[in-house]
Amino acid sequence: MKKLIFVYLLVLLAVKSSAQHTIQLSIKNNSDKTTLAGATVSIKQLNKTVIADSAGIAIFKNILPGSYNISVSFIGFEEKEITLQVPQPNDTIIEVLLMEEDEHEEEAEEVVVRATRISRTIANIPTRVEVISGEELVEKGNMKPGDIRMLLNESTGIQTQQTSATSYNAGIRIQGLDGRYTQILRDGYPLYAGFSGGLSILQIAPLDLKQVEVIKGAASTLYGGGAIAGLVNLVSKTPQEERELNFLANATSAGGLDLSGFYSERYGKTGLTVFASRNSNRPFDPANIGLTAIPKFERYTINPRLFLYGKKTNADIGISFVTEDRTGGSINYINNGGTGFFEKNKTERITTQLGITHQLNENSHLQFKNSFSNFNRSISVPNYQFDALQQSSFSEFTWNQKKESSDWVIGANLLTDQLVERGQTSIAKRDYQLNTLGIFIQNAWTISDGIVIETGLRGDHVSNYGWELLPRLSAMFKISPQFTTRIGGGYGYKAPSIFTEDAERFQFQNIAPIDNINTRNERSVGFNWDVNYRTKIGELGISMNHLFFYTRLNNPLVLVGSFSGIYSFQNSTGYLDTKGMETNLRLTYGDFKLFLGYTYTDANTHFNNTKAWLPLTAKHRLNNVLMYEIEDKLKIGLEAYYFSQQQLSDGTMGRSYWIMGLMAEKLWKKFSLFINFENFSNTRQTKFGPIYSGNINYPNFKDIYAPVDGFVVNGGIKIKL
Repeated sequence: MKKLIFVYLLVLLAVKSSAQHTIQLSIKNNSDKTTLAGATVSIKQLNKTVIADSAGIAIFKNILPGSYNISVSFIGFEEKEITLQVPQPNDTIIEVLLMEEDEHEEEAEEVVVRATRISRTIANIPTRVEVISGEELVEKGNMKPGDIRMLLNESTGIQTQQTSATSYNAGIRIQGLDGRYTQILRDGYPLYAGFSGGLSILQIAPLDLKQVEVIKGAASTLYGGGAIAGLVNLVSKTPQEERELNFLANATSAGGLDLSGFYSERYGKTGLTVFASRNSNRPFDPANIGLTAIPKFERYTINPRLFLYGKKTNADIGISFVTEDRTGGSINYINNGGTGFFEKNKTERITTQLGITHQLNENSHLQFKNSFSNFNRSISVPNYQFDALQQSSFSEFTWNQKKESSDWVIGANLLTDQLVERGQTSIAKRDYQLNTLGIFIQNAWTISDGIVIETGLRGDHVSNYGWELLPRLSAMFKISPQFTTRIGGGYGYKAPSIFTEDAERFQFQNIAPIDNINTRNERSVGFNWDVNYRTKIGELGISMNHLFFYTRLNNPLVLVGSFSGIYSFQNSTGYLDTKGMETNLRLTYGDFKLFLGYTYTDANTHFNNTKAWLPLTAKHRLNNVLMYEIEDKLKIGLEAYYFSQQQLSDGTMGRSYWIMGLMAEKLWKKFSLFINFENFSNTRQTKFGPIYSGNINYPNFKDIYAPVDGFVVNGGIKIKL
């Protein structure tokens, strides 16, 4: 009898086990079908909850046959309930499409970022990434359609530093560090390093950008040297199912004219994008001092890109050509010729890009990237000319694997950088050949629904300077659907180069070449910790982010003079550090959006046992933006930015100041009209005092820490066909 009961129980258990099934759901955004990693899925009858993985897949196992009510939710989207009958035929994956809760709500949570090499959404990645995309990118593009300087400068923790009083040349400073410590990428390609970096942000128009990704803090493990302060990845638009044809025309009260066009379309197994622009400006001198605040320039850009789509292999091939003539200095010289101070920049940049991706299986793929850049630039001032050709290349091969709980990237890359100086010089030519071989491995591991760890290790061999080992660690903790915190840090380095903001101010006059024997890499270590909180109180949406940061740079290169008048870069015996915090608050109510930002930066040098304030760094900065928007009809924005005092390189102090702006755009189905009153408070450094000493024909310029162009109105039309 006992044996019969035992056999009966075994049969019953087997029947019960065979009757258990699996529910698989694919959670996606209804508007663009992007996956929603981190979505919460619950079966109320069973009191079971799972979190969708990095591919947006939620799986329930060992489910008995029956009818179940399933709720699906994701921050920023309307909660959805479905009724599902179990079993489903062949355990079908059910697609669940979520509608955005409010068209005005921040879209950052579902944006997929690429700057971290592992393509995950912001909501599911440990590295802190800021993304400028969608309406924010469009609004900032209206204010400065000709370049991305303003787009970056109006973000907390980022300051664009003008390096020429008359030619507008500028670099990017993140968290107080010099521009040479920020790496600028285009679709993951490092195209703007060394000599080509001085004018880079002034020669990139935003019309063909899909989004801009910013990582602040140590990022050298991701892309190698030069990403000590962080990196900026400019992500281009790619062909979609629907054709895109956009035109933009913009004119300014300072004599500027911007004309841009972008075309994108996919034709079955091929696709094409084409971007073209013409940007120009007349010489502009709002202070009537006889010198340009905005130089005379004329720039042309053309960038076609071809996409090929196969069953397992995709490829894209692109070429970009930029040419520009830029002349700043004496208004009399520019308009009439003759004598007077001038600074001429003539540049030609040709860049090729090739990317190939081959799918090995459902979870892994191989990727090859290659770019080549040919950059000509001549800089002329009275009695001096720097003329050089920079040729650089980037080749990379990676293996990517994406699974339910972990993502892997393993790869190697080779960067070559060669500069040849032309013409006669009074000192040794600054020619160099720098080759960097890098090997890297990176992993993102989802330990649980609330913990994701990202680790990385890179080894770079730099010709003349040896090996650099760069570990990196980041972690994300989802305390609740509304509260997330991230912490991370890593090492960085920068190979010695004369192409810095300090040397740019001298147009590289009397700058000696790098002494490879007695000079070594600059090395850094940095940490970030941030907290994010999002909630909704009635109709009021609240989003808050607070970041603490610290970076220490050992043996930084400093420009040292001599009795002979020749300057050289040498490693200091001390270090510099920057520490502080950023706070961002975003409030939404109906058609209104309010952005409040505060940055505190305490940047200091520690040379010869003496602590000194790092020049051209504002300790306090406020960002305030109020937007009123009626979807697809009207946008009005009011901005106010505050910069506290900055110490200048000559030891004097600059003035604190406010900059205010007003923007409006009226939209119709096929076109829109926009107008922008930039700096209507007419804040100018020339109001605070002279920007040069000596004779106007041979000026000795002071550091530029505030706007010199003052109040400028721009407006135009955008057409969508």
